[in-house]
Amino acid sequence: MKLGFIGTGNMAGAIMGGIIKKGLVRPEEIIGSDILEAGRERVKKEYGIHVTADNREAASASDVLFLSVKPQFYAQTIEEIKDCIRDDQMIITIAPGKTLAWLEEQFGRPVKIVRTMPNTPALVGEGMTAACPNRYVTEEEKQYALEILGAFGKVEVVPEHLIDAVVAVSGSSPAYVFLFIEAMADAAVAEGMPRAQAYQFAAQAVYGSAKMVLETGKHPGELKDMVCSPAGTTIEAVRVLEKEGFRSAVIEAMKACADVSRNL
Repeated sequence: MKLGFIGTGNMAGAIMGGIIKKGLVRPEEIIGSDILEAGRERVKKEYGIHVTADNREAASASDVLFLSVKPQFYAQTIEEIKDCIRDDQMIITIAPGKTLAWLEEQFGRPVKIVRTMPNTPALVGEGMTAACPNRYVTEEEKQYALEILGAFGKVEVVPEHLIDAVVAVSGSSPAYVFLFIEAMADAAVAEGMPRAQAYQFAAQAVYGSAKMVLETGKHPGELKDMVCSPAGTTIEAVRVLEKEGFRSAVIEAMKACADVSRNL
């Protein structure tokens, strides 16, 4: 099974790296195209794949093709390659806002498409990806797509109407988490901690807390209560966060994120 990538940016590189590391596809069976020579040379050097400046070459040479360009370039990219796409080929997209109906309309004929929404922790093998296949993808093809997408983190099939929620809760959320880590580190620095050490403490606290949610299966509120001793330091911090609208700010930010995704 040969894989192609149109666009060789960070997300494409994370996907390639995960697939190669898991041994699902050999580097010589992957081809990536990019208009930028620097992008092509980076993935060629890092992963040992074939590269080209010709999107049609990448499309023609692959059995599974990732469209990993930015959403605003999808229409022109599909227009360029649509005559190269075979009936047995599977297209995997990673762009927010581009629905299965829109994608099918751009190709102008029945095409096997899996719409996905990964996130940047894929770069360290801890991505979270939502997948939504269209009606032309067989069960066997869907399972293969999920195997590929699972090479760089976790993956779940979701109905398409939830994709905008996925963008908010997973696709964009690393930025919120990084902002939270930065704010916690700034506060630690204000208390006298060296900045590098502050980032280490803050990031590890977030990582460990997330792992507790995933591995214990406990409700986040229950885990929060376990930390909040009566009249203690933590409940006082929680009181201030509630007073300042912490949860409401997160919810409103995610609603705004989903709205933008929905209207791209």
